[in-house]
Amino acid sequence: MAPLTLVIGNKNYSSWSLRAWLLLKHVGLAFEEILVPLDTPNTRDELDRYSPSGRVPVLRAGSLCVWDSLAICEYAAEIAGSGWPQASEARALARSVCAEMHSGFHTLRAAWPMNARARNRRTAVTPGLEADVGRIDEIWNDCRRRYGGGGPWLFGDYSIADAMYAPVVLRFNTYSARVSETARWYMASVIEDAALQEWMLAAKQEPWTIAGDEAG
Repeated sequence: MAPLTLVIGNKNYSSWSLRAWLLLKHVGLAFEEILVPLDTPNTRDELDRYSPSGRVPVLRAGSLCVWDSLAICEYAAEIAGSGWPQASEARALARSVCAEMHSGFHTLRAAWPMNARARNRRTAVTPGLEADVGRIDEIWNDCRRRYGGGGPWLFGDYSIADAMYAPVVLRFNTYSARVSETARWYMASVIEDAALQEWMLAAKQEPWTIAGDEAG
């Protein structure tokens, strides 16, 4: 297999980069990391060197280019042989909650941008934002109730679903989301994860600030 290179954006702000990065770490795939600072005069030119979409993350492996977070996670799971639950029904549910995260929760994304190093931020909680938070809480409770007996993650063992929801955990942590006890326990598992701790430490050391992502 050709060596893997993952192109990402700022660790403090780039939620989609975090998803792919975490999954690669958890399935044990070695990769080179290239970070392109976002929202600078040179960002687009830099991304054009790696990404046909002009976005991050991008996974390169020889002539192969994969430029979507969920697609990167799927590819990593295929080559690593892990990343999805083993049982077919659990895999179907995991894919469903990943797809919902991938395409939904637009109000949450807009109101609470990921800011890995920020704490105690406050914004107005609109009905749309409250609905998104409630739905995510419901997803976490359902997955943990059905499959959490095998470990601390949504489906017991770590899966793509956990990587997809990790940036949401950081958002909830930054903006003090009001969630259920089960959700709080799940958030604690995510935040204590060694891979996420590595990411957060790097985020704290970054020199860049993006004003539009400093909500609250």
